[in-house]
Amino acid sequence: MKKSLLALAIAASATAPAYASTAISGGIWLNHQNVLEEDDFNDADQRDQATLGDVNSEALILYIDHQQEGTDWELSAEWRTGPGSFSDGAHNSTGDYSGFHKLWVGYNFSETRKVVIGKSQVPFGWATINFWPGDMALGGYGDQMDVGVKFSDKIDNINYDLAWYISDDFGETSTDTMDDNNHWGGGADTASLYRKVNTAVLNLGYDLSTSQTVGVSYQQGELQETTSVNVGSDDTRDPADDSTFGGHNAWDVWYTGTYGNLGVMAQVMGTQRDGLDNVGALAEEVKTMRQALTVSYATGPFNYYVEYTGASTDTKGNKASDMVAFAPGVSYNYGPGWIYAEYLTQTNYIDSNGDIGDNGDVANTDYKFSAMYLTIDYYF
Repeated sequence: MKKSLLALAIAASATAPAYASTAISGGIWLNHQNVLEEDDFNDADQRDQATLGDVNSEALILYIDHQQEGTDWELSAEWRTGPGSFSDGAHNSTGDYSGFHKLWVGYNFSETRKVVIGKSQVPFGWATINFWPGDMALGGYGDQMDVGVKFSDKIDNINYDLAWYISDDFGETSTDTMDDNNHWGGGADTASLYRKVNTAVLNLGYDLSTSQTVGVSYQQGELQETTSVNVGSDDTRDPADDSTFGGHNAWDVWYTGTYGNLGVMAQVMGTQRDGLDNVGALAEEVKTMRQALTVSYATGPFNYYVEYTGASTDTKGNKASDMVAFAPGVSYNYGPGWIYAEYLTQTNYIDSNGDIGDNGDVANTDYKFSAMYLTIDYYF
């Protein structure tokens, strides 16, 4: 999925009145996908084989950043539209392939101290750097963009964030984080049964040096039904009066560092969701352990990287094997954008309840998938 290259991507600015500084730019991206292996090979995959893949997931993006002159207020927004927006009408507040990836208003108390209100990046561990393979085994906790308020500051070598998120997205039933969908109660193009709400987040980082940081993140909140027809028989709540149930929490211990041209990122994560049997899930409590490692090497306009993510289930009754995914790739900065060549191979997957899924048969056969991706973006 598309990651946080937005600061680099904004390449054009518009002339603004004297009282404000405004940067407006746009971008497009599209992807060529060739599925090499998938256990449930379908007609679309067969067509891919006949044509060596297909070009899809096109998107148009609009960026607006505004700094009010003479004040400490600012605004940042990113609007996406198209099949490649990493959004769909079953999960977002617009009902189609468009929506805000981010939309926040911020106030700067100082160069390091800031508060933002709106849809912003959840300060939790780190997200993968690849474009198309996405969050893989970090699904649901990788590139999260939620709606709420976030306070950030830096004191000497300590960086910290305190945040409170009302919900995943704008609206009453949307669960759209745009780059990390399908892991909170609903699958691809399938409306979610629940979403996360009232989530508190703490992120703490310590700079070992100017190029190395270690940190810990924690989040905890409630779950909320988005439909009342899936209430379990053991649930005594009246959805008309109280739609929240159970809860969710996750912790993350992480590291980021650079050694000249070499970059290294690592993290270990534990996740838990409670009360899912009240919305038709097979287990009352879903628990996973996850880990990730990214190694990259940048030279000139090229950035070479390989990413590993893995996850195991601690959920009672889930006999699925571990999920393992590798995504080697290279990006090339050709001037107005980047070109990415990436490969993904994985066994099993993260399902809509944040647990490990496989082929779903009695023998618990592993699900296997591999594909090649060639992506280009252009910013103006």
